[in-house]
Formats: sequence, structure tokens, C-alpha cells
Amino acid sequence: MFFHDRRLQYKVRVDKPNPAFARMLQQAIGGIEGEIRVCLQYLFQAWGNRGPVKYKNMLLETGTEEIGHIEMLATAVALNLEGATSSLKDEIVGANPVVGAVMGGMDPRHFLSSGLSAMAVDANGVPFNGSWVVGSGNLAADMYANVMAESTGRVLATRLWESTDDPGMKDMLAFLIARDTMHQNQWMAVLEELGGMTNNHPIPNSFPQAEENQQFSYAFVTTNIFKDQEAFGRWAEGPSIDGKGTFQMVPGEPMGDIPILPPPAPEGHAQVEQMTGASGDGIIDKIKNAL
Repeated sequence: MFFHDRRLQYKVRVDKPNPAFARMLQQAIGGIEGEIRVCLQYLFQAWGNRGPVKYKNMLLETGTEEIGHIEMLATAVALNLEGATSSLKDEIVGANPVVGAVMGGMDPRHFLSSGLSAMAVDANGVPFNGSWVVGSGNLAADMYANVMAESTGRVLATRLWESTDDPGMKDMLAFLIARDTMHQNQWMAVLEELGGMTNNHPIPNSFPQAEENQQFSYAFVTTNIFKDQEAFGRWAEGPSIDGKGTFQMVPGEPMGDIPILPPPAPEGHAQVEQMTGASGDGIIDKIKNAL
């Protein structure tokens, strides 16, 4: 169950509307680095959470906060589009330039589809993709996904901050950047509480490592044909990060056979010439042998 407060979580002020910046803000709403992604990610992780209830409650708290961030950004998009209608009409009635020039960087759908308001799309107008939402059911794996989501989101917010000289927009983005700082630390705090690197890794820590082929558990495979050590680093020598093995750098080499697939299935209707297998036991060969 959710409740809504009509007031925004933080003030949103636009001193000089900028339709082009409204389009850029769409990335922070519906892009892969955006707020819809983290909102749904945290909520789905919470709804599927099994185990100590405090993790579910924490995820619900933060996922709900992210709804407020979408609201703030949607408001910012609408305010940046203020006044776009009249200027758009003037241009269209004028010399009839191409749509991109008419809009001056504005997304035409902000006028055509949404009536000068935000949409669930990225800066190129591509709809939000639910496949970006990670909810694996493994708490540690999900926390790493959350750190990544907040990290790329913070990178995006800092780039947006650099892209505007509007004091109100800089102030709003400074708030969102600060919340990204907290959330990165929040998810890492969960990982620390779960036991850190040595206890969590490898994920899932519930699978017995004795069942994996341990010859390759800590081997960095180099596929560099020059046989130099250009890729040599911490990951190629010394104790592994999880403290359960030793890194080593090994040359990549084929350990399997040359793959030979059987002839196509007759009902798949490949060409007759394909029906002969490399080993001479294809469908056509069997017919010939029978005759």
C-alpha cells in the first residue's frame, strides 16, 4: 500500500525554460540509468525478498523514495517545456524548416504526444525497458546490481548538472546527486553486514565450491596472441579477493573438440545439399546406402 503527499520531496525550480534540456532530463527518467529503473528494481526486489524482513522494508522505503524522484524530474521536464508551444507554432508557420531545426533540440513528442509533459522514455524517445530491472532473489547479487544502478545514475546526474546553467536545475540535481551518494553507500552497507568479500563471495555462497572445476576458479585466461603481459594486474597474481584461492595468469588454449553438428532435420526443409553430414552419415547417405 502506498500513500502520496502532494508536495515534492525537494523543490523544483526552473528559472529559464529550456525544451532541449527537458529532452536531456528524459534520460534520468526513462533511460537505463534513470529513476524508473531503480524505482522498479528496488520494489521488485522487496516484493520478492525472502529472509530477514529488515531488508525488504529497507528496499520498500528506497523504492518508494525513487517514485518521488521520478515526480521531481517529470515536473522539471514540464517546467522546462513552458512556452515551447507558441515558439513552435511560430516556427512551423514561418519558413517550414525540418522538424529537428523547428524544435531546436526539443523532442517533437513532447508536443505531439504528451502535450508538453514528461514521458516514460529516454532522451531519444525510446520507451523504458523493463528487462533492465534486476531482481535475482539473491540479496548480495542484487546489492551489487543496485550499486551499479546508483553509480551510473550518479554519473548521469553529474553530466546533467554540467549541462545546465539554470540555478534551479543545478539545485535539484545537486539533491539527486546527494541521494545517489547515500544509496551507493546504503547498498554497500548491506554487503558489509552480510559479511563482506570473504563471506559473500563467490555469489551465491550457498553453492559448494568443491562442485565447481576449481582448476579454473581463480585463473585469469589471457587470449592475447602477442603473449605479452599488457593485461597483467591485481587479478593475475596473488591471493584472490575472496581469500579462497590464488590468482594466476594462464594462456588460453582450446580444451574441447571441433564442433560437428548433425545434418538438418528433414522437417526443417534445408537445402538437399545440406543433408549430407561431414561424417558421411547424413540423410542422403543413408538413402544411398539402403539402395
